[in-house]
Amino acid sequence: MKRNESDEQQQDQLEPSSLPTLQHVLDNFSDCCDLTHRTIPEIGVDLVYFGYLLGSEEFTRDVIIPLNKVNSDEVKTLFERSQFHLTTDSKTVIKGILEGKVSLFHEDDVYLINMYRPESRSISQSETETVINGPHDSFVESASQNLSLIRRRVRSSHLKVIKLQVGEVTKSDVYILYIDGIANMENVNELVQRIKNIEIDAVHDGNMLIQYIDDFPNSIFPLFPTTERTDAAVSKLVGGRILGVLDGSPSVFSAPASFFEFFSSPDDYYQRWALGSAIRILRLIAFLITVTFTAMYVSVTTFHYEMIPEDLLITITESRARVPFPPLYEALLMEVTIELLREAGARLPTKIGQTIGIVGGIVIGQAAVQAGLTSNILIIAVASSAIASFVIPSYVMSASIRLIRFGLIILAGMMGNLGLMMGFALIIIHLSGLTSLNTSYVTPVAPFKPKDWRDVFIRAPFWALKERPSQSASPNKVKNRIRK
Repeated sequence: MKRNESDEQQQDQLEPSSLPTLQHVLDNFSDCCDLTHRTIPEIGVDLVYFGYLLGSEEFTRDVIIPLNKVNSDEVKTLFERSQFHLTTDSKTVIKGILEGKVSLFHEDDVYLINMYRPESRSISQSETETVINGPHDSFVESASQNLSLIRRRVRSSHLKVIKLQVGEVTKSDVYILYIDGIANMENVNELVQRIKNIEIDAVHDGNMLIQYIDDFPNSIFPLFPTTERTDAAVSKLVGGRILGVLDGSPSVFSAPASFFEFFSSPDDYYQRWALGSAIRILRLIAFLITVTFTAMYVSVTTFHYEMIPEDLLITITESRARVPFPPLYEALLMEVTIELLREAGARLPTKIGQTIGIVGGIVIGQAAVQAGLTSNILIIAVASSAIASFVIPSYVMSASIRLIRFGLIILAGMMGNLGLMMGFALIIIHLSGLTSLNTSYVTPVAPFKPKDWRDVFIRAPFWALKERPSQSASPNKVKNRIRK
């Protein structure tokens, strides 16, 4: 939400840039029961801080114990240590307390000492991006831990980090990461400027942030891929792309991105290239199945019986003999049922969710066939489409494809194969018009870059992957100099 000038003036009146005093700081944090005000009268020192933002051991060792050991004449000497920073601005003191620092008031001087050590969950395996081979560490909600995970893998001074803030109320930290000399600086500056232009009260997650910097926010396709895997994020950095890390979010986004990037997995590079290529091709086939299978059933059984072999036509006719609905309604009924089961399984606890998904699918499918609400062939088509959607590694892309499937089913039910062709044409036209950070979303198909196909439609041997993706427009194109 954009602030007007009166709001900014009012904020300046609440937090004037003047010499800080204890009473002024306490007034700013009035009605904050979680603020701790601690007094040590023997030496005339007052401490103000938020306890849960501090590391208790460090706070006791570096602040409390030294203050309890000195007398009033030695306090000035203690505060001359490097960890105590003298501050003369009230805004800096208030901001420091909110950032996990301890403010110490002694006579007319105010010092800040950084004790920020909030509680966070330990590094664990990503539940949404599992792999069979390769590392299993993933990002957490702490930006400092996420940066440390990346720094551990990229031990280079060329890895640069730009710190920004979003959210007029939450003031969440956003870190933009790129490798100097590899990333295109025009892309870096464009991404930084887009984030600076965001005027909103709160941003809670990286998946929420990217919706504010999308080139086409109304498109159903994700334009910025997100990942919780450290190795996947680092591979994008080395490939010339830019990373965005939001404090409080385990999802790290990258830019620019291609539509085909959502069909690759880190697992592809940890296996032999032939196997990795076969699996990647299988994902593209799964994409076609999940989009077309049910829609093709509706189209053929409604308008184009001549496309069905005679033996199969008899089976379909017998299967549909008791079904009172036309194929369009029948397919929509089963697709909605599958989506309900999918959402129910995702929202319930893990063990119950798995049971609901398996038992619910079997029971409802069998009961629907016996009740004459649907045919056996449609159950197979819907189940195949649902299984194929799980093959796509990216959940956000899988969700977008599932939504497209409903549109194609309706077009197929209204106009048959003509409707399907119209639907595919609209999808291709829409994809061709999308951009990600001002680069084509369907690279390397348009613009035509056949060299990039070796790491898009297949996973070529490492000796053949000599150049970075053309979409990143890296000034240093060569990444691999090994020979066969």
